[in-house]
Amino acid sequence: MEERANLMNMMKLSIKILIQSALSLGRTLDSDFPPLQQFFVVLEHCLKHGLKVKKTFIGQNKSFFGPLELVEKLCPEASDIATSVKNLPELKTAVGRGRAWLYLALMQKKLADYLKVLLDHKHLLSEFYEPDALMMEEEGAVIVGLLVGLNVIDANLCLKGEDLDSQVGVIDFSLYLKETQDSDGKQDGGITAVLDQKHYVEELNRHLSCTVADLQNKIDCLEKTNSKLQEELAAATDRIGSLQEEQQQLKQQNELIRERSEKSVEVTKEDTKVELDTYKQSRQGLDEMYSDIWKQLKEEKKIRLELEKELELQIGMKTEMEIAMKLLEKDTHEKQDTLVALRQQLEEVKAINLQMFHKSQNAECSLQQKTEAISSFEGKTNEMMSSMKQMEERLQHAEKARQTAEERCNKMKQELAGRLDTCRQQMSQLDSKCSTLEKELKSEKEQRQTLQKELHQEKDATTLLKTELQQMEGLKKELRKLQDEKQQLEKVCEEQEQALQEMGLHLSQSKLKMEDIKEVNKALKGHTWLKDDEATHCKQCEKEFSISRRKHHCRNCGDIFCNTCSSNELALPSYPKPVRVCDTCHTLLLQRCSSNSS
Repeated sequence: MEERANLMNMMKLSIKILIQSALSLGRTLDSDFPPLQQFFVVLEHCLKHGLKVKKTFIGQNKSFFGPLELVEKLCPEASDIATSVKNLPELKTAVGRGRAWLYLALMQKKLADYLKVLLDHKHLLSEFYEPDALMMEEEGAVIVGLLVGLNVIDANLCLKGEDLDSQVGVIDFSLYLKETQDSDGKQDGGITAVLDQKHYVEELNRHLSCTVADLQNKIDCLEKTNSKLQEELAAATDRIGSLQEEQQQLKQQNELIRERSEKSVEVTKEDTKVELDTYKQSRQGLDEMYSDIWKQLKEEKKIRLELEKELELQIGMKTEMEIAMKLLEKDTHEKQDTLVALRQQLEEVKAINLQMFHKSQNAECSLQQKTEAISSFEGKTNEMMSSMKQMEERLQHAEKARQTAEERCNKMKQELAGRLDTCRQQMSQLDSKCSTLEKELKSEKEQRQTLQKELHQEKDATTLLKTELQQMEGLKKELRKLQDEKQQLEKVCEEQEQALQEMGLHLSQSKLKMEDIKEVNKALKGHTWLKDDEATHCKQCEKEFSISRRKHHCRNCGDIFCNTCSSNELALPSYPKPVRVCDTCHTLLLQRCSSNSS
């Protein structure tokens, strides 16, 4: 509490001394002016009072630039200040940016307005300040009221050459402890106090005119909104009528669509039933065909297996025949060997017969003795000859059996080749039948898929009809909602009419107050003091104002001019010292002075 009271008193003293010193100088203030520097130091201490510490990645941060950034969101006029502060490259800390922001706001003569906007939104300030901070209490509003008096001062502060980041904000109490020694100083202090009161009244008058203008603007806005609401009501009634007509048309269309849909559904149901019956019949026939073909395939597979078994048996018979042929060949070779041996024996017998014949010639005697032996030998030879004939007959039979076996083998080979060809032909026929059956199955599957697609399309059509019905129900609900909105709009219109009546009463009261204030103002001042917001161009050269081309009031006519068009200074009856005057007023006043002197 004591700290807040001390800061409050210091703020009052700094503003008072700044206004007194500025009026005593009678010129624009620069950044080297000590009372102005001390004012910014005290204001910075007031803004820092009760600030919350915010933790960041770098560390703890405690800066008053955070709440000042909210002004750009709440008051769009402050966007120029924010952009110019951000565009200054030499400012690297939040403290420097905050000081630059305060400098620019004082040069624009809107420091009190911007801080008042901040105090009107204390719920946003609570994020940055503690509950017992100076800006959160009534002292903040008092400081904003004191800052209104600074609009009398013209300041021209250069930001580019100054090191705002590293300045140390220390309050110099020596300025506030000086005492005036001369009586002339006391008289000047009384005059300055009167002038301060006069300027304060002028500022109050300006604020009241601003509030009246705002109220008038609000009334105009309310009238416009009322007319817009009436137009919207008329449009809403027309829309409701058109919607009702559209609803009737939609009902008729819905009934027609229902009838058509019911008819189409019945037709589609009948068609689907017929198609299903045909599909079932065709499916049954195909299933029967498929079962028959499957049975034929099984039988043909069995026949094929049997033929393969017969082939295997015939191949075994062939191998056996080959083995038998080899055995017969061996037998024939053995018999030929026996025949050769028998022929050799015959030749030996012949040789023996020749020897015996020679011996018979040589010994006739021995012939007679050996006739019996010869006869016996002849019997033996006859037997040998008969056995030879039998062997030859056996050879002939074996050769004939061999020829017949070869003929049988050839026949068997031909028959097997024929059977193999027939089996291959049957297999190719079966493959062709299988391919045709597979094609028929594919075609049936495609037909089935087409039927399923048609069924899906019909289902989609039914779902579309259902969605249209649901849309109709939604349109009915929207109609009900529109009727409810119409009732709500009528209630809002009634409330707004009541509010307009109340605003009319307030306006009548404010007009009466304004007339009183105007009478007081006429007594105090002959000309109207133009607001800073109303002037965007210089009245004489019509150049647009900016941060470099600043606004300056003419102390005689109250209009706003640039520095070049208001560089003259003259002493006026309301101002004891020379003050800023525009060129036209300067010439007029000089002419008056010359005429008075003449």
